[in-house]
Amino acid sequence: MKQIFLLLSALVVSSASLAAELRLGIIGLDTSHVTAFTEILNNPQAKGHVPGAKVVAAFKGGSSDIPSSADRVEGFTKTLTEKYGVKLYDSIEEMCKHVDAVLLESVDGRPHLAQARPVIAARKPLFIDKPMAGSLAGVLEIFRLAKAAKVPVWSASSLRYGKTTQAVRAGSLGKVTHCETASPCSLEKTHPDLFWYGVHGCESLFTVMGTGCESVKRGTTADGKIEVTGTWKGGRTGIFREGKGYVGKAVGEKGESPVGAYDGYAPLVAEFVKAFQTGVVPVPPEETIELFAFMEAADESKRQGGKEVKIADVLKKAAGGK
Repeated sequence: MKQIFLLLSALVVSSASLAAELRLGIIGLDTSHVTAFTEILNNPQAKGHVPGAKVVAAFKGGSSDIPSSADRVEGFTKTLTEKYGVKLYDSIEEMCKHVDAVLLESVDGRPHLAQARPVIAARKPLFIDKPMAGSLAGVLEIFRLAKAAKVPVWSASSLRYGKTTQAVRAGSLGKVTHCETASPCSLEKTHPDLFWYGVHGCESLFTVMGTGCESVKRGTTADGKIEVTGTWKGGRTGIFREGKGYVGKAVGEKGESPVGAYDGYAPLVAEFVKAFQTGVVPVPPEETIELFAFMEAADESKRQGGKEVKIADVLKKAAGGK
C-alpha cells in the first residue's frame, strides 16, 4: 500500500509540474514581437491566447547603430512594464535566476551569440527569434554551445507555421520537387542581405524543401528584385524572391499547393511554449543551419557576380571563422 501511495503521489506531483505556468524572460525589447507575444501569452482574452506560460521578466537591450532598434526600445519597454507588469533586470544573468525559459527577441542578430551565452550557461531553454545570429558562424557557435550544455535551443520565423506550408511539409503533396516563395526583403547594412527580412520567405522555403540544398545562385528579377535559386540533392529546386507579400507555390508528386502565407503569431507561440514544456525542439538544428547557409551563400554569390556557390564551401568557411 505504501508503494502505491508513493507512486500516486509522484504522479500527482508530476501532473502539477506539467500544469504549472512557465515563467518566461525576454531579451531585447526593440521589436513589436515582444508586445505581440506577451499579449498572446499573458492575456487570457487575447485572440489566439496560448496558455501554459507567462512573460514575467525582461532585459531591455537595444542597438544604438540601428534606428529601428534604438528608436523603439523605450516604447516597447513602457508597454511591457506598465500594461503587463513585466519586471526589468539589469543583466541577463540576473534575469535568468527568475525565469524558467527565455525568448531572445533582440531585432539585431549580431548580439545574439553574446546574449545566448549566459542563458545557455544558466541551462534555460531558449527560443531565438529571427535572425538567429548576425552571421552563419554565430549560428554554428550557438548550436555548439547548446549541444555541449544539453540545453534546448531553436529558432524560427512565424512564417514556418503557415497552415498550407505545414500541410505540404507533412506530406500533402508527397515528395516536393520544386518550391517558390516570396516575402518582403528590406535590407540592413549590418547584416547579410536576406538575414534582416528575407529570412521569412526563406524559412517558408526550407519548411517545404527541408535539408539537402547543395548550391545557391543569386540574380535579379525583371524588375530588379532579389531572386535566389537553390539546387537540392536529387535535382529538386527552390527559389526565393523579394516581393510585397508572403506567397509561394510548391509542386510535388501529388500536384501543387500554395505555401508561404502568414497566419499570425499564435502558432509559433504555441510551438515555443510546447518546446519549453517538453524540452524537445520542433526544428532540427541542421535545418536552421542550412537555412542560414543558403542566405549567406546568396551574399557570396552576389559578391561573385551571380556565380553558383556551394553550401558546403560556405559552411566550411563559417566553421573556420574566416
